This record gives sequence, C-alpha cells and structure tokens, in this order.
Amino acid sequence: MKKNALHNLTKRLTFVFFLCFCFSIFAQQNTQPQTKSDFWNKVQFGGGLGLGFGTGFTNISIAPSAIYNFNDYFSAGVGLQYNYLKQKDAFSSSQYGGSILGLVNPIPEIQLSVELEQLRVNVNYEDFDLSDNFWNTGLFLGAGYRAENVTIGARYNVLFDKDKNVYGDALMPFVRVFF
Repeated sequence: MKKNALHNLTKRLTFVFFLCFCFSIFAQQNTQPQTKSDFWNKVQFGGGLGLGFGTGFTNISIAPSAIYNFNDYFSAGVGLQYNYLKQKDAFSSSQYGGSILGLVNPIPEIQLSVELEQLRVNVNYEDFDLSDNFWNTGLFLGAGYRAENVTIGARYNVLFDKDKNVYGDALMPFVRVFF
C-alpha cells in the first residue's frame, strides 16, 4: 500500500513540476534580456504570521514566501511554513515544511493559483501518551480578487483526505500579501 501511495505522490509531483516548467517557458517567450539588477526588481516577498492565545490554548504560525514575477500575468515562487499548536492537558502539535506556488493573473483583478505543499506533522496526545508523525501533502487550486499587493480568495485541496489531514476541510479562505 505504501508503494502505491509513493507512486501516486511521485506522479503528482512530476505533473506539478511539468506544469510549472511549461508556465515558465510560456512566460519567458515575450521577455527581453535581463540584467542582474533586473532580477531583484521582479522578486516580491510576503507571507503570514499568526498568533492565537486562549485559556490553555496556544497557536503560533509563521509562513514566509517569495515569488518571481515573470511578467504581468505569471509569477512563481516558494514558501516555508512552521506551525505550533498546544491545548493544555490534551495535545501539542508542530508542523513544518514548504511549498511551491504558481500564480496566474488573466486580468489584474483576478488571480488563479496552484500550490503544492508538503508538511511534516508531529502530534503528541498527552492524555494517552501517544504520538503520531506523518507527512501531509496538499495540492491547492485557488482563485481570488486582487487589489495591488493583496489577494483575497479561497483555495481547494484536491488531495484532501478527511481521515489523515492537518486541515479540517478541503476548502479554505486565504489572504495573500506580497511587497
């Protein structure tokens, strides 16, 4: 069973790599030669930071990312992610990993996205002295409304498995900011 899952993951990763490669070739067809300094003019940094505290509850999240704007229509980039979650006397969890992101803007106000995310999940259940460690792969297809550097929308995890997943639902809202 594990061999079949690894084979499926390999096929999906190959497909996403091929898709990103095709987009980058398409995006570079109409560009002029670039100088070294021009590269950094097309890079944008962004990400997310989250803090949540309550009675016996802690949630800390950091997710930096960077994209390269090939042109006005296509961008691609990478991101890192770390999450820490603890419910006192119940469980604690840490998740870390990375993602590859592709953005397409058919018109300036609309942004379509594809993101492949790979997270390592470590969960400790304090009441039962149990732990669970696994890899979680998500392939998100998203769409959003874009205004300048900010995009608000929703993304759908096409690899969502309700029995073994770090997210509660396949459909999730997002706010994406790049500077």
